[in-house]
Amino acid sequence: MSLLPIDSYEHALHELLPSNHLVVEAETGSGKSTRLPVWAAKHGRVLVIEPRRIACTSLAEFLATSSGKPLGEEVGYAIKLDAKYNESTQVTFVTPGVALRWLVEDGLKTFDIVVVDEFHERRWDIDLLVAILKARSQHRLIVTSATIEGAKLAHYLDAERITCEGRNYHVSIEHRALDSRHLPDSRNIERRVADEVKQQLEACSGDILVFLPGKKEIIQTAQMLNAIEEIEVCPLYASVSDSERNRALSDIPLDTSQRKTKVILATNVAETSLTIPNIAVVIDSGLERRTVQRNGRTTLTLKAISRASAKQRAGRAGRVMDGRCVHLFGEHAALELVTPPEMQREELIEPMLAAACCQMTFEDLDLLDELPEKSLLKAKQALLLMEAIDEKGVATEHGQRMYPLPIDALHADIVTRIKSKPLKEAMIDLTAALSVPARLYQLPNNPEHLDALFKEEKEGCDIALLIGVVRGKQFPHIAIDKQALLEAQGLADQMRELFELPQLEVASRFNRVDLLKEILRLHPELAFVRRTKRREAFANGQLEVMLGRENRVPDSSEALLVLDTYSLPGRGVKQTLTLATTVAPIPLQLLVEQELGEWEQGETVVEGQSDSSGQVFTAMSLVYAGRVIDTKLIEAQGQLSLKPVIDMVVSEQYLQGFAKQRTQEIKHWQLYVRMGLSESHEYSQQIEELNFVDWFAAQLEELGVSQVDELEMFDAEDIPFDGIPYWEYAEFAEKYPFHLLLADLQLDVEYLPQRKLVYVHYSSGGRKTPPKRWELPVWSGWRIQYKKASRVLDVK
Repeated sequence: MSLLPIDSYEHALHELLPSNHLVVEAETGSGKSTRLPVWAAKHGRVLVIEPRRIACTSLAEFLATSSGKPLGEEVGYAIKLDAKYNESTQVTFVTPGVALRWLVEDGLKTFDIVVVDEFHERRWDIDLLVAILKARSQHRLIVTSATIEGAKLAHYLDAERITCEGRNYHVSIEHRALDSRHLPDSRNIERRVADEVKQQLEACSGDILVFLPGKKEIIQTAQMLNAIEEIEVCPLYASVSDSERNRALSDIPLDTSQRKTKVILATNVAETSLTIPNIAVVIDSGLERRTVQRNGRTTLTLKAISRASAKQRAGRAGRVMDGRCVHLFGEHAALELVTPPEMQREELIEPMLAAACCQMTFEDLDLLDELPEKSLLKAKQALLLMEAIDEKGVATEHGQRMYPLPIDALHADIVTRIKSKPLKEAMIDLTAALSVPARLYQLPNNPEHLDALFKEEKEGCDIALLIGVVRGKQFPHIAIDKQALLEAQGLADQMRELFELPQLEVASRFNRVDLLKEILRLHPELAFVRRTKRREAFANGQLEVMLGRENRVPDSSEALLVLDTYSLPGRGVKQTLTLATTVAPIPLQLLVEQELGEWEQGETVVEGQSDSSGQVFTAMSLVYAGRVIDTKLIEAQGQLSLKPVIDMVVSEQYLQGFAKQRTQEIKHWQLYVRMGLSESHEYSQQIEELNFVDWFAAQLEELGVSQVDELEMFDAEDIPFDGIPYWEYAEFAEKYPFHLLLADLQLDVEYLPQRKLVYVHYSSGGRKTPPKRWELPVWSGWRIQYKKASRVLDVK
């Protein structure tokens, strides 16, 4: 085995590990990912946590080959749907999700040492694992990365710090930007990468690794490069097939006859841990897709990488030979120092439930960084609604059943609570499809082919289509991603086994409408109704979604169940565009049957109005997400009868002038209190929110008035507003009017007592010039400003 920079630290590790946690900082290419697990194994059984599945399997295969023993005997791995290890395997590589589930099951009691690799990626599951293992103090920890903030982490873990500098090979850095401050740019990225590849081929002595933000850019770049005969294009991202992965990672000697230069197009899956042989040149777009928090929503967005990531990517060229890294951005671009932790960028439902199932209260955990209070509150509310945790944050029996399922917490909640076996099977198959990173199918572009598909699946229901695809049903003209389908089917079979349900081959038939009703019953917030004016948008009262491009929702559909969404940055700083990517059209009547929304009192209807004995009705509207989904007319009795009474007073059919007068008195009272003139009241939100309708409703209840004709017994003086003392009111109202009528100019007046500021707003009139100070009341000590449209002028 060749010498690596980390080798000189083996003695230090053996000396420190028996009595200390270790933080190991080492540049990429130093050998930390392959050496440290082997050395640690001399001190006990080792669990190695790798952030990515490709790294897990590749590292395990490499070390098993180096040991000369079969994979799974001395060195093994466990990832979702695939495992090769046994109880005596000395070094087991796992993904963080597997490690957390094992931690919930038995506390990792069969392992002595836990190696956490590539901590700098700051995934939520790795941060959580380290926090829980730190709190339990039952394992020796080795935390490694090329770019972590070593001193901070060593202090956090009370650990010894080993810093390994240097690598075996030199990497020269070049930048491609006219301006040295030019940030990474996605415009024409495929063309710029293709041009750079062609340029590098002229002097390249090895293979080329290109970092791109996602699968879409990889496919588009590959299409541009495929015409070059002397290269072999290899995509490398999370959902590539095993054969494609092996093709990208295979070590073909450079001097092999007829060997083509490999151009590996990768996401940041290739940024760490993987040793890709023969890389001479790295071309870095400087971009990645990363989640961020926008308006309380986790949004996937295109972002510039951090300086730490740029350094990691450059290091891929110095693993096995001297290399060169070309950054497609400026040398002095204002990049973040490190990538922000995932827990500060994503919803916290999953980590909170995981901590609760480990008998830890998430809010009490000592995490490396503080978490957003809003995200914590939102996660707790969601889990309480699912009854997955109790008020103390402890996992309920239902939460403990949910957590082991390798699917989203919301979907796990639905699966575990559905009683009907055929519906549970259908939901399992659906959530398996939704849990796969890649989309299972692509719809045809041809309108005739879409029509043929519609004849086969008439409702435009993604749910029915996905379940059918997972169950092997053939649909006309849709392109299936075979690798994604195999993963979804494997996941469905795994969950069916957990619930002791039939396997996919003998899946039970189910009623689609019954499944939709059950989902709606368990999670009514998944129901969205079409906006009345912006018909391309749907809402549920908390969130608005737009239909994704690959939807088959008929124009006549007025309501949807939305099972999956995809959020993107919208236009403007504060906007977020959320696309509904998995939907099922449902009739509005289904929402009415489930009693969604709130009944609101509408117009008053009087039958036989000319007759004093006319019957009064009130129109009731069932409103969901701002849209009326049902209406009915009921007799105005009891509490409902107050609105008709109030409506008739506001419209001045009874007690003429009363509503206007009391409304002005209420506004003056609010101003009086805000100015600190009241001896009996202090300004409060309750006083600020007081309005005529609420006040008058309370007066009517106190007087026992419930019918319109009963108002005939009262005059305005019988229902006074108890606000400003009557002996002060006239003078105060004259000094602080709310409306002013000047020469050809009508003004509305707004008072801001805390700032001693009066706004006079233009209401109407043909006058072009602003009012003069002498035309206005004497507001001593107040600053006065005139507002008309967007203009604001001081009045002097």
